[in-house]
Amino acid sequence: MSVLILHRNPLAAFPYRRWLDGDAPGVAAPAPYGGDIVMLAARDKIELAGEPLPAPGDLDVTYFELFGTLDDPAVPARALALAEQYRVTHVIAHHEADVQLAAGLRERLGLDGAWSADIAPFRDKLLMKRLAAGAGIEVAPHTAPRTAGQARDFAAAHGFPLVLKDRAGYNSVGLRILRDPAELEPALADAYRDGPREDLIAEGYVAGRMCHVDGLVVDGRTVAAWPSQYQYELASFGSDPGPRVDLTLDVDDPLTPRLLDLVERTLAALRPAGSRLRTHAFHAEVFHTPDDRLVLCEIAGRSGGAKIREVFETLFGVQLAVQVTRAEAGLPLPVVEGTPGGPGPLLPRCMSGQVLTMKRPGLVRALPAPPREEWVRGFWLFAEEGQVIAPAAGSADFLTAAVGSAPTRTECERRLRALGDRVIAETKIVPAPEPGDAR
Repeated sequence: MSVLILHRNPLAAFPYRRWLDGDAPGVAAPAPYGGDIVMLAARDKIELAGEPLPAPGDLDVTYFELFGTLDDPAVPARALALAEQYRVTHVIAHHEADVQLAAGLRERLGLDGAWSADIAPFRDKLLMKRLAAGAGIEVAPHTAPRTAGQARDFAAAHGFPLVLKDRAGYNSVGLRILRDPAELEPALADAYRDGPREDLIAEGYVAGRMCHVDGLVVDGRTVAAWPSQYQYELASFGSDPGPRVDLTLDVDDPLTPRLLDLVERTLAALRPAGSRLRTHAFHAEVFHTPDDRLVLCEIAGRSGGAKIREVFETLFGVQLAVQVTRAEAGLPLPVVEGTPGGPGPLLPRCMSGQVLTMKRPGLVRALPAPPREEWVRGFWLFAEEGQVIAPAAGSADFLTAAVGSAPTRTECERRLRALGDRVIAETKIVPAPEPGDAR
Protein backbone atom coordinates (compact mmCIF):
# COMPACT_ATOMS: atom_id res chain seq x y z
CA MET A 1 0.00 0.00 0.00
CA SER A 2 1.24 3.49 -0.83
CA VAL A 3 -0.35 6.93 -1.10
CA LEU A 4 0.27 9.93 -3.32
CA ILE A 5 -0.65 13.25 -1.67
CA LEU A 6 -1.30 16.42 -3.65
CA HIS A 7 -0.76 19.11 -1.02
CA ARG A 8 -1.76 22.74 -1.66
CA ASN A 9 -1.83 24.01 1.94
CA PRO A 10 0.56 24.99 4.72
CA LEU A 11 2.32 21.91 6.08
CA ALA A 12 2.09 22.36 9.85
CA ALA A 13 -1.61 21.49 10.09
CA PHE A 14 -1.31 18.29 8.03
CA PRO A 15 0.81 15.63 9.82
CA TYR A 16 -0.08 12.93 7.32
CA ARG A 17 2.04 10.12 8.78
CA ARG A 18 0.48 10.60 12.22
CA TRP A 19 -2.99 10.61 10.75
CA LEU A 20 -2.36 7.49 8.68
CA ASP A 21 -0.90 5.79 11.75
CA GLY A 22 -4.09 6.59 13.62
CA ASP A 23 -2.49 9.07 16.03
CA ALA A 24 -5.20 11.68 15.49
CA PRO A 25 -8.44 13.00 16.97
CA GLY A 26 -11.33 10.60 16.50
CA VAL A 27 -9.23 7.53 15.65
CA ALA A 28 -9.66 5.00 18.41
CA ALA A 29 -7.03 2.35 17.68
CA PRO A 30 -3.65 3.59 16.41
CA ALA A 31 -1.85 1.21 14.07
CA PRO A 32 1.36 1.99 12.12
CA TYR A 33 0.60 2.71 8.48
CA GLY A 34 3.80 1.19 7.14
CA GLY A 35 3.25 2.18 3.51
CA ASP A 36 5.03 4.71 1.31
CA ILE A 37 3.91 8.34 1.44
CA VAL A 38 4.72 10.33 -1.70
CA MET A 39 3.94 14.05 -1.58
CA LEU A 40 3.86 16.82 -4.16
CA ALA A 41 3.50 20.18 -2.39
CA ALA A 42 3.04 23.85 -3.31
CA ARG A 43 5.83 26.21 -2.27
CA ASP A 44 3.61 29.29 -2.60
CA LYS A 45 1.10 28.06 -0.01
CA ILE A 46 3.81 27.18 2.50
CA GLU A 47 5.52 30.56 2.12
CA LEU A 48 2.22 32.48 2.28
CA ALA A 49 1.57 30.88 5.67
CA GLY A 50 4.92 32.15 6.95
CA GLU A 51 6.26 28.60 7.36
CA PRO A 52 9.90 27.71 6.63
CA LEU A 53 10.38 25.43 3.66
CA PRO A 54 11.13 21.88 4.82
CA ALA A 55 14.67 20.57 4.60
CA PRO A 56 15.37 16.98 3.53
CA GLY A 57 14.30 14.67 6.31
CA ASP A 58 12.03 17.20 8.03
CA LEU A 59 8.89 15.40 6.91
CA ASP A 60 8.12 11.79 7.74
CA VAL A 61 7.41 10.80 4.16
CA THR A 62 9.03 8.48 1.65
CA TYR A 63 9.40 11.08 -1.09
CA PHE A 64 8.77 14.83 -1.12
CA GLU A 65 8.88 17.18 -4.09
CA LEU A 66 8.18 20.90 -4.05
CA PHE A 67 6.70 22.84 -6.98
CA GLY A 68 6.41 26.62 -7.03
CA THR A 69 2.67 26.09 -7.41
CA LEU A 70 0.60 23.00 -8.08
CA ASP A 71 -0.86 24.94 -11.02
CA ASP A 72 2.45 24.21 -12.77
CA PRO A 73 1.53 22.37 -16.01
CA ALA A 74 4.25 19.80 -15.24
CA VAL A 75 2.44 18.57 -12.11
CA PRO A 76 -0.02 16.07 -13.69
CA ALA A 77 2.69 14.21 -15.60
CA ARG A 78 4.99 14.20 -12.60
CA ALA A 79 2.21 12.95 -10.33
CA LEU A 80 1.45 10.10 -12.74
CA ALA A 81 5.13 9.16 -13.03
CA LEU A 82 5.52 9.04 -9.24
CA ALA A 83 2.30 7.06 -8.88
CA GLU A 84 3.63 4.45 -11.27
CA GLN A 85 7.15 4.47 -9.75
CA TYR A 86 5.92 3.93 -6.19
CA ARG A 87 3.00 1.68 -7.18
CA VAL A 88 0.56 4.05 -5.56
CA THR A 89 -2.68 2.45 -4.39
CA HIS A 90 -4.49 5.59 -3.17
CA VAL A 91 -4.49 9.30 -4.03
CA ILE A 92 -5.23 12.01 -1.43
CA ALA A 93 -6.14 15.63 -2.15
CA HIS A 94 -7.78 18.11 0.23
CA HIS A 95 -7.74 21.31 -1.83
CA GLU A 96 -10.53 22.18 -4.24
CA ALA A 97 -8.02 22.87 -7.01
CA ASP A 98 -6.57 19.33 -6.80
CA VAL A 99 -9.56 17.01 -6.40
CA GLN A 100 -10.08 16.78 -10.18
CA LEU A 101 -6.45 15.82 -10.81
CA ALA A 102 -6.63 13.25 -8.01
CA ALA A 103 -9.79 11.78 -9.53
CA GLY A 104 -8.19 11.60 -12.97
CA LEU A 105 -5.14 9.80 -11.58
CA ARG A 106 -7.33 7.26 -9.79
CA GLU A 107 -9.30 6.67 -12.96
CA ARG A 108 -6.23 6.25 -15.16
CA LEU A 109 -4.63 3.85 -12.68
CA GLY A 110 -7.85 2.00 -11.84
CA LEU A 111 -7.67 2.89 -8.13
CA ASP A 112 -10.38 3.05 -5.48
CA GLY A 113 -12.07 6.35 -4.77
CA ALA A 114 -13.86 9.02 -6.78
CA TRP A 115 -13.15 9.27 -10.51
CA SER A 116 -13.58 12.24 -12.84
CA ALA A 117 -17.31 11.84 -13.48
CA ASP A 118 -17.98 11.55 -9.74
CA ILE A 119 -16.15 14.81 -8.99
CA ALA A 120 -17.50 16.82 -11.94
CA PRO A 121 -20.86 17.81 -10.35
CA PHE A 122 -18.96 19.32 -7.41
CA ARG A 123 -16.37 21.13 -9.55
CA ASP A 124 -18.33 22.41 -12.56
CA LYS A 125 -20.68 25.07 -11.23
CA LEU A 126 -22.83 24.96 -14.37
CA LEU A 127 -23.40 21.21 -14.13
CA MET A 128 -23.91 21.54 -10.38
CA LYS A 129 -26.67 24.13 -10.77
CA ARG A 130 -28.40 22.19 -13.53
CA LEU A 131 -28.51 19.00 -11.45
CA ALA A 132 -29.67 20.87 -8.34
CA ALA A 133 -32.38 22.77 -10.23
CA GLY A 134 -33.53 19.50 -11.76
CA ALA A 135 -34.08 18.19 -8.23
CA GLY A 136 -36.26 21.18 -7.31
CA ILE A 137 -33.54 23.11 -5.46
CA GLU A 138 -33.57 26.85 -6.08
CA VAL A 139 -30.42 28.33 -7.64
CA ALA A 140 -29.66 31.79 -8.98
CA PRO A 141 -30.48 32.49 -12.64
CA HIS A 142 -27.31 31.67 -14.55
CA THR A 143 -25.70 30.99 -17.89
CA ALA A 144 -22.30 30.12 -19.35
CA PRO A 145 -21.68 33.03 -21.75
CA ARG A 146 -19.21 32.08 -24.49
CA THR A 147 -18.94 35.67 -25.69
CA ALA A 148 -19.18 39.19 -24.34
CA GLY A 149 -22.40 39.60 -26.31
CA GLN A 150 -24.02 36.68 -24.53
CA ALA A 151 -22.95 38.14 -21.19
CA ARG A 152 -24.52 41.49 -22.18
CA ASP A 153 -27.74 39.71 -23.11
CA PHE A 154 -27.84 38.01 -19.72
CA ALA A 155 -27.25 41.33 -17.95
CA ALA A 156 -30.04 42.95 -19.97
CA ALA A 157 -32.42 40.16 -19.00
CA HIS A 158 -31.53 39.88 -15.31
CA GLY A 159 -30.16 43.30 -14.37
CA PHE A 160 -27.55 44.24 -11.78
CA PRO A 161 -25.72 43.36 -9.67
CA LEU A 162 -24.26 40.65 -11.89
CA VAL A 163 -21.78 37.99 -10.80
CA LEU A 164 -19.02 36.65 -13.08
CA LYS A 165 -16.88 33.73 -11.93
CA ASP A 166 -14.93 30.70 -13.08
CA ARG A 167 -16.99 27.55 -13.56
CA ALA A 168 -14.31 25.67 -11.60
CA GLY A 169 -13.23 28.52 -9.31
CA TYR A 170 -12.58 28.50 -5.58
CA ASN A 171 -11.80 30.90 -2.67
CA SER A 172 -13.53 33.74 -4.56
CA VAL A 173 -10.45 34.05 -6.80
CA GLY A 174 -11.45 35.89 -9.97
CA LEU A 175 -15.02 36.45 -8.77
CA ARG A 176 -16.43 39.79 -9.87
CA ILE A 177 -19.62 41.46 -8.63
CA LEU A 178 -20.61 44.07 -11.18
CA ARG A 179 -22.86 46.61 -9.47
CA ASP A 180 -24.03 48.63 -12.47
CA PRO A 181 -23.70 48.93 -16.26
CA ALA A 182 -20.65 51.19 -15.93
CA GLU A 183 -18.67 48.25 -14.52
CA LEU A 184 -19.83 45.78 -17.17
CA GLU A 185 -17.89 46.77 -20.28
CA PRO A 186 -14.41 46.98 -18.66
CA ALA A 187 -15.03 43.59 -17.03
CA LEU A 188 -16.13 42.02 -20.32
CA ALA A 189 -13.20 43.54 -22.22
CA ASP A 190 -10.85 41.93 -19.72
CA ALA A 191 -12.68 38.60 -19.50
CA TYR A 192 -12.96 38.09 -23.27
CA ARG A 193 -9.75 39.75 -24.44
CA ASP A 194 -8.58 36.43 -25.94
CA GLY A 195 -11.92 35.59 -27.55
CA PRO A 196 -14.76 33.19 -26.75
CA ARG A 197 -14.42 30.95 -23.71
CA GLU A 198 -16.26 28.06 -22.06
CA ASP A 199 -15.02 28.42 -18.48
CA LEU A 200 -17.10 31.35 -17.18
CA ILE A 201 -20.47 31.43 -15.51
CA ALA A 202 -22.69 34.50 -15.10
CA GLU A 203 -25.24 34.62 -12.29
CA GLY A 204 -27.92 36.91 -11.08
CA TYR A 205 -27.02 38.42 -7.71
CA VAL A 206 -28.85 36.90 -4.74
CA ALA A 207 -29.35 39.29 -1.82
CA GLY A 208 -29.11 37.92 1.69
CA ARG A 209 -26.78 36.41 4.26
CA MET A 210 -24.55 33.53 3.17
CA CYS A 211 -24.83 30.35 5.21
CA HIS A 212 -22.68 27.28 4.88
CA VAL A 213 -23.17 23.65 5.85
CA ASP A 214 -20.19 21.41 6.51
CA GLY A 215 -20.31 17.69 6.99
CA LEU A 216 -18.92 14.19 6.68
CA VAL A 217 -20.43 11.42 4.54
CA VAL A 218 -19.47 7.80 5.22
CA ASP A 219 -20.44 5.13 2.70
CA GLY A 220 -23.03 7.43 1.18
CA ARG A 221 -24.67 8.51 4.46
CA THR A 222 -24.21 11.85 6.22
CA VAL A 223 -23.01 11.06 9.74
CA ALA A 224 -22.26 14.60 10.94
CA ALA A 225 -23.21 18.00 9.51
CA TRP A 226 -23.95 21.47 10.81
CA PRO A 227 -24.81 24.92 9.42
CA SER A 228 -22.99 28.18 10.05
CA GLN A 229 -23.44 31.73 8.84
CA TYR A 230 -20.81 34.14 7.54
CA GLN A 231 -21.13 37.56 9.12
CA TYR A 232 -19.32 39.12 6.15
CA GLU A 233 -19.15 38.91 2.36
CA LEU A 234 -16.66 36.35 1.05
CA ALA A 235 -15.85 38.51 -1.96
CA SER A 236 -14.76 41.46 0.20
CA PHE A 237 -11.45 39.80 1.16
CA GLY A 238 -9.40 42.47 -0.60
CA SER A 239 -11.04 45.46 1.08
CA ASP A 240 -12.19 44.26 4.50
CA PRO A 241 -9.96 45.74 7.22
CA GLY A 242 -11.85 44.35 10.19
CA PRO A 243 -12.37 40.95 11.81
CA ARG A 244 -14.45 38.49 9.78
CA VAL A 245 -16.67 36.39 12.03
CA ASP A 246 -18.29 33.07 11.08
CA LEU A 247 -20.73 31.40 13.52
CA THR A 248 -22.52 28.06 13.86
CA LEU A 249 -26.30 28.14 14.19
CA ASP A 250 -28.02 27.07 17.40
CA VAL A 251 -29.81 23.72 17.56
CA ASP A 252 -33.18 25.46 17.91
CA ASP A 253 -32.57 28.02 15.14
CA PRO A 254 -35.39 27.57 12.58
CA LEU A 255 -32.83 27.72 9.78
CA THR A 256 -30.86 24.74 11.07
CA PRO A 257 -33.18 21.89 9.93
CA ARG A 258 -34.01 23.69 6.69
CA LEU A 259 -30.35 24.04 5.73
CA LEU A 260 -29.54 20.44 6.68
CA ASP A 261 -32.48 19.19 4.58
CA LEU A 262 -31.50 21.34 1.58
CA VAL A 263 -27.96 19.98 1.61
CA GLU A 264 -29.16 16.37 1.88
CA ARG A 265 -31.30 16.88 -1.21
CA THR A 266 -28.40 18.53 -3.01
CA LEU A 267 -26.04 15.68 -2.22
CA ALA A 268 -28.61 13.20 -3.53
CA ALA A 269 -28.91 15.18 -6.77
CA LEU A 270 -25.14 15.36 -7.32
CA ARG A 271 -24.32 11.78 -6.29
CA PRO A 272 -26.44 9.51 -8.47
CA ALA A 273 -26.66 5.74 -8.04
CA GLY A 274 -23.31 4.20 -8.90
CA SER A 275 -21.22 7.20 -7.87
CA ARG A 276 -17.81 6.23 -6.54
CA LEU A 277 -17.82 9.26 -4.26
CA ARG A 278 -18.97 7.42 -1.13
CA THR A 279 -16.93 8.74 1.82
CA HIS A 280 -16.07 12.43 1.74
CA ALA A 281 -16.43 15.80 3.41
CA PHE A 282 -18.57 18.55 1.94
CA HIS A 283 -18.87 22.33 2.15
CA ALA A 284 -22.09 23.89 0.86
CA GLU A 285 -22.86 27.60 0.59
CA VAL A 286 -26.49 28.73 0.65
CA PHE A 287 -28.07 32.19 0.50
CA HIS A 288 -30.78 33.02 3.04
CA THR A 289 -32.72 35.77 1.31
CA PRO A 290 -34.58 38.68 2.97
CA ASP A 291 -37.89 36.98 2.00
CA ASP A 292 -36.79 33.76 3.78
CA ARG A 293 -35.87 31.61 0.76
CA LEU A 294 -32.86 29.29 0.66
CA VAL A 295 -30.94 29.49 -2.61
CA LEU A 296 -28.02 27.15 -3.27
CA CYS A 297 -24.86 29.00 -4.22
CA GLU A 298 -22.56 25.98 -4.62
CA ILE A 299 -21.29 22.85 -2.90
CA ALA A 300 -17.85 21.24 -2.82
CA GLY A 301 -17.11 17.58 -2.20
CA ARG A 302 -14.29 18.36 0.23
CA SER A 303 -13.95 20.04 3.62
CA GLY A 304 -14.26 23.80 3.91
CA GLY A 305 -11.31 26.15 4.04
CA ALA A 306 -10.22 28.71 6.62
CA LYS A 307 -10.56 26.99 10.03
CA ILE A 308 -13.83 25.19 9.27
CA ARG A 309 -12.19 21.83 9.96
CA GLU A 310 -11.22 23.03 13.44
CA VAL A 311 -14.71 24.42 14.06
CA PHE A 312 -16.15 21.04 13.04
CA GLU A 313 -13.81 19.28 15.45
CA THR A 314 -14.97 21.61 18.23
CA LEU A 315 -18.58 20.70 17.45
CA PHE A 316 -18.26 16.94 17.07
CA GLY A 317 -14.79 15.81 18.14
CA VAL A 318 -14.24 14.75 14.50
CA GLN A 319 -11.39 16.26 12.47
CA LEU A 320 -12.55 16.27 8.84
CA ALA A 321 -9.05 16.32 7.34
CA VAL A 322 -8.11 13.24 9.38
CA GLN A 323 -11.22 11.35 8.36
CA VAL A 324 -10.88 12.23 4.67
CA THR A 325 -7.16 11.40 4.65
CA ARG A 326 -7.86 7.97 6.12
CA ALA A 327 -10.84 7.36 3.86
CA GLU A 328 -8.89 8.25 0.72
CA ALA A 329 -6.08 5.96 1.91
CA GLY A 330 -8.52 3.08 2.31
CA LEU A 331 -8.20 3.01 6.10
CA PRO A 332 -11.02 2.62 8.65
CA LEU A 333 -12.72 5.53 10.39
CA PRO A 334 -13.38 4.17 13.91
CA VAL A 335 -15.16 7.27 15.16
CA VAL A 336 -17.97 6.91 12.65
CA GLU A 337 -17.70 3.33 11.45
CA GLY A 338 -20.66 2.15 13.52
CA THR A 339 -23.08 4.91 12.54
CA PRO A 340 -24.35 3.85 9.07
CA GLY A 341 -27.64 2.08 9.60
CA GLY A 342 -27.59 2.99 13.29
CA PRO A 343 -28.63 6.10 15.21
CA GLY A 344 -29.08 9.44 13.50
CA PRO A 345 -26.30 11.93 12.73
CA LEU A 346 -24.14 13.28 15.52
CA LEU A 347 -25.30 16.39 17.36
CA PRO A 348 -22.92 19.24 18.30
CA ARG A 349 -21.49 19.40 21.81
CA CYS A 350 -21.47 23.23 21.86
CA MET A 351 -21.53 26.17 19.51
CA SER A 352 -18.39 27.35 17.74
CA GLY A 353 -17.06 29.78 15.16
CA GLN A 354 -14.02 31.50 13.79
CA VAL A 355 -12.70 35.03 13.53
CA LEU A 356 -10.33 35.89 10.69
CA THR A 357 -8.29 38.87 9.58
CA MET A 358 -7.02 39.22 6.03
CA LYS A 359 -3.56 40.05 4.83
CA ARG A 360 -2.97 43.62 3.70
CA PRO A 361 0.18 44.89 2.02
CA GLY A 362 3.11 46.31 3.92
CA LEU A 363 5.73 45.66 6.55
CA VAL A 364 4.49 43.76 9.59
CA ARG A 365 5.60 45.74 12.65
CA ALA A 366 3.53 43.96 15.32
CA LEU A 367 1.28 40.92 15.64
CA PRO A 368 -1.06 39.95 18.47
CA ALA A 369 -0.02 37.63 21.26
CA PRO A 370 -1.80 34.25 21.34
CA PRO A 371 -4.98 34.54 23.43
CA ARG A 372 -5.07 32.61 26.70
CA GLU A 373 -8.83 32.26 27.22
CA GLU A 374 -9.85 28.62 27.74
CA TRP A 375 -12.66 28.92 25.18
CA VAL A 376 -10.16 29.68 22.39
CA ARG A 377 -9.68 26.33 20.66
CA GLY A 378 -6.91 27.48 18.37
CA PHE A 379 -5.04 30.58 17.20
CA TRP A 380 -2.87 30.90 14.09
CA LEU A 381 -0.56 33.58 12.66
CA PHE A 382 0.28 33.51 8.96
CA ALA A 383 3.09 36.09 8.94
CA GLU A 384 6.03 37.13 11.09
CA GLU A 385 7.05 40.49 12.49
CA GLY A 386 9.54 42.13 10.12
CA GLN A 387 8.04 40.39 7.08
CA VAL A 388 6.80 42.29 4.02
CA ILE A 389 3.51 40.81 2.87
CA ALA A 390 1.30 41.21 -0.18
CA PRO A 391 -2.45 41.89 -0.13
CA ALA A 392 -4.85 38.98 0.17
CA ALA A 393 -5.09 37.12 -3.12
CA GLY A 394 -8.23 35.18 -2.20
CA SER A 395 -10.76 34.65 0.55
CA ALA A 396 -8.45 32.13 2.26
CA ASP A 397 -5.36 34.36 2.41
CA PHE A 398 -5.43 35.15 6.13
CA LEU A 399 -3.18 37.10 8.45
CA THR A 400 -4.66 35.61 11.62
CA ALA A 401 -7.30 33.02 12.49
CA ALA A 402 -8.91 31.91 15.73
CA VAL A 403 -11.53 29.30 16.63
CA GLY A 404 -13.67 29.63 19.73
CA SER A 405 -16.53 27.90 21.51
CA ALA A 406 -19.48 28.80 23.74
CA PRO A 407 -22.78 27.28 24.91
CA THR A 408 -24.80 29.49 22.53
CA ARG A 409 -24.31 31.32 19.28
CA THR A 410 -24.93 34.68 20.96
CA GLU A 411 -22.16 34.12 23.50
CA CYS A 412 -19.84 32.74 20.83
CA GLU A 413 -20.36 35.86 18.73
CA ARG A 414 -19.67 38.13 21.71
CA ARG A 415 -16.43 36.32 22.48
CA LEU A 416 -15.19 36.19 18.90
CA ARG A 417 -15.97 39.83 18.15
CA ALA A 418 -14.11 40.96 21.27
CA LEU A 419 -11.15 38.79 20.30
CA GLY A 420 -11.24 40.09 16.73
CA ASP A 421 -11.18 43.70 17.91
CA ARG A 422 -8.19 42.89 20.11
CA VAL A 423 -6.36 41.24 17.23
CA ILE A 424 -6.92 44.29 15.01
CA ALA A 425 -5.75 46.65 17.77
CA GLU A 426 -2.55 44.66 18.36
CA THR A 427 -1.67 44.30 14.66
CA LYS A 428 0.48 46.96 13.04
CA ILE A 429 1.31 46.97 9.33
CA VAL A 430 3.09 49.98 7.83
CA PRO A 431 4.00 50.82 4.23
CA ALA A 432 6.86 48.68 3.02
CA PRO A 433 10.18 50.53 2.68
CA GLU A 434 11.37 51.45 -0.76
CA PRO A 435 14.58 49.80 -2.00
CA GLY A 436 17.52 51.46 -0.27
CA ASP A 437 15.33 52.88 2.51
CA ALA A 438 17.02 52.23 5.86
CA ARG A 439 13.75 52.08 7.89
